Amino acid sequence: MTQEPSENNQRIKQHFHARVANEVRTILEVWQRALTQEWTKQGAEVMQLAAQRLEGYAQRLELPAYENICRQLNNCLEQIKNEKSRLTSKSIEELTLLMLSLSQAGMRQDDVTCNSLAIPLLRRPLYIALSDPEQSRQLAEQLAFFGLESQCYANPEALLIAVSSRKPPVIIMEVDFGGENIGLELAQKVKEVFENGLPILFYSQHEVTTQTRLAAVRAGGEGFFVGELEISSMLELIESFSRTSHFAPYRVLVVDDSKAQATFTERVLNAAAIITRAINDPTQALAEIMDFAPDLIILDMYMPQCSGPELAKVIRQSERFVGMPIIYLSGEEDLGKQLSAMSEGADDFLTKPVMQHHLIATVRNRAVRARNLKARMVRDSLTGLYSHSHILHLLEDAGQRAEKSGQPLSFVMLDIDFFKKVNDNFGHQTGDKVIKNLALFLQQRLRKTDHIGRYGGEEFALVLPNTSAENAVKVVDSIRRKFAEIVFPTASENLSCTFSAGVAQFQNGQDTVQLSNLADEALYEAKRQGRNQVVMDRSHL
Repeated sequence: MTQEPSENNQRIKQHFHARVANEVRTILEVWQRALTQEWTKQGAEVMQLAAQRLEGYAQRLELPAYENICRQLNNCLEQIKNEKSRLTSKSIEELTLLMLSLSQAGMRQDDVTCNSLAIPLLRRPLYIALSDPEQSRQLAEQLAFFGLESQCYANPEALLIAVSSRKPPVIIMEVDFGGENIGLELAQKVKEVFENGLPILFYSQHEVTTQTRLAAVRAGGEGFFVGELEISSMLELIESFSRTSHFAPYRVLVVDDSKAQATFTERVLNAAAIITRAINDPTQALAEIMDFAPDLIILDMYMPQCSGPELAKVIRQSERFVGMPIIYLSGEEDLGKQLSAMSEGADDFLTKPVMQHHLIATVRNRAVRARNLKARMVRDSLTGLYSHSHILHLLEDAGQRAEKSGQPLSFVMLDIDFFKKVNDNFGHQTGDKVIKNLALFLQQRLRKTDHIGRYGGEEFALVLPNTSAENAVKVVDSIRRKFAEIVFPTASENLSCTFSAGVAQFQNGQDTVQLSNLADEALYEAKRQGRNQVVMDRSHL
């Protein structure tokens, strides 16, 4: 029987969609390596070749969003090539925006004409090795709701054959898979196959000894779950191993009265994909910090207008900058003076002349810790989303930018329906799982430029820049329908949950209280109309 032409066309289309996805991943992976390891001429060439191929596929499939991004990316890479493949603050900023656009192009219905094209989170499926086939099936089903493809294996032999033929991004393995502690022995065999290792998430139905946990770590265990498999906690780990993530470049402010030294430091850090701004007048430091929002500050110790320790004291007197890392970069070699200067609020001391790789490594390490610490301070402990107060702060900042740019801004309030019944009938532990899963669901389906907060209890808030209320309704309603399909296994029955949402669009002159009140009123209107729906405030029309 001959295939219908429409079937052939569909297969060809799917084939090229897969090629688009592969090229997007290649570009994002090169950029991720640049931000966390190094930017190289070879990496730039790989990125440009992938962008050229992607542009061709986008033209064939009539995907103008991808085509436009690739055209801009190729122009940017050509300019970098003219600079002998060296990055500058301007090119890092430009590449960052292009990477954001590229990673989001298939995610938002209002961003592309081909809504069906989305880049899968994984290049390869993860492997599941559990003793109970039904438990494996349920776990695979839950992972699928979050866009994660997986394959289940019934015995150690089948798993080893699969691993030897294709390396998965991660294995979820029971310690007793195939017999008592056989899973641990199997993990050791897998570890020997791959020189760089393979992340394994271990699972046990019952609590284990410290020796078992130690054996799991030695076998490549990156996580250990006991009792019930907690999908939300597991997803966070899986994504850290398998997803091509976007990382915002680190930002560094250099304060040094020597123009030559400041320029040298700026060039070294920019070349490592770290956005760096240098100033020579320390009295301008506070204004620059407010404007540039650096992750870290590098100070010279001796400057004519004021000393490094004096400036460090001034910076530390502002509550907003108490936790911002400060590194001295100075020719001072006296250890006593170095320690004295650090006692004024600095975190590290580098002596000139400093080796470039030492400077880059120190800056990256300090910036990573600072971001992690800041994230913990402004995020909700259960979900990892922004706290109530911080999401309102972000809304205020977004409102100011929207007023200046004239771009639309939407604010969304959403609430899990009948959540009290979930807690009453299934317990608070199940309620927490529902909240954590919705948090992860929102993080996966919204852009990196969108802000998600836990407003309180089962209530969430979304700040959606450059998004009209009409498009926000489309996006949130799509998420609502998909979330309703998720099944939460419980001891008595399978549980499904829904949410209601209210959307309001920012208008010039509004403050955050007025905007949040409009979204809140729209949310309650959704509840009055029967829940499990999205309602838009129409005052902006």
